[in-house]
Amino acid sequence: MKKNLFYLLTLFTLFSCSKRDLAYFSDIPEQRVYKEKITNSIEPTIQADDILGITVSSSNPESNMLFNNAGGGRSVAQTAGGATTYEVNAVNAGYLVDQNGYIDFPVLGRIKLGGMTKPEAKEKLNRELSKLVLDPSVNIRFLNFRVTVIGEVKNPSTFTIPSEKINILEALGLAGDMTPYGMRSNVLLIREEEGVRTLSRINLNSKEVLNSPNFYLRQNDVIYVEPNKTKEAQATTNTRILTYLLAATSVITLVISRLF
Repeated sequence: MKKNLFYLLTLFTLFSCSKRDLAYFSDIPEQRVYKEKITNSIEPTIQADDILGITVSSSNPESNMLFNNAGGGRSVAQTAGGATTYEVNAVNAGYLVDQNGYIDFPVLGRIKLGGMTKPEAKEKLNRELSKLVLDPSVNIRFLNFRVTVIGEVKNPSTFTIPSEKINILEALGLAGDMTPYGMRSNVLLIREEEGVRTLSRINLNSKEVLNSPNFYLRQNDVIYVEPNKTKEAQATTNTRILTYLLAATSVITLVISRLF
């Protein structure tokens, strides 16, 4: 009789615990090499509130100064060919993209770059500057390419990405990975582009996420890792569950004492 009660208590404990799949891409068979062509890597586009670091260089240092004098600090670099480059200090300046996609660029005035990729924006600026300067060379960088990871991760924070390219796994790595209570099958991606906010669900238990357009992140994306049911239950009913367990333990102890 005592052994039967022990088995019943063990089964109750096992079935009362929720199953949690803590593995990423758990649908990939073991001992198998998984290969596929990368088709979902997308060049980020320039959006409102982006801050662009723009460098203009040519063989004429005086002309360069006209286009790089954005009112902030400037660093000066001498190239191998003798051309002088003036780069705007990211802390003090940079070019803010307004809500309509325009920046205020020296000499050229208001010019629209919103919605373009960096190569497209460079081509446009080169085309406009070639009317004023001989053989201009333009370089563009995002100064505020950042992603935010919050929720059930070890180190929630906002991270600035100097490489301007990051996927969701790398972002989670920066945040110290998910805790055991993170819901890997239902990660929320919040993205704002061209005045539209999109909320998408991502299942990191499935290898299909590797082909998703959401696998590679874009500037200002927010990743929210939801807590699973176990964490929710702990957060809302810890006291009540403890009371029930103590009561159940008392009853079981009383029954066993009376039987034996």
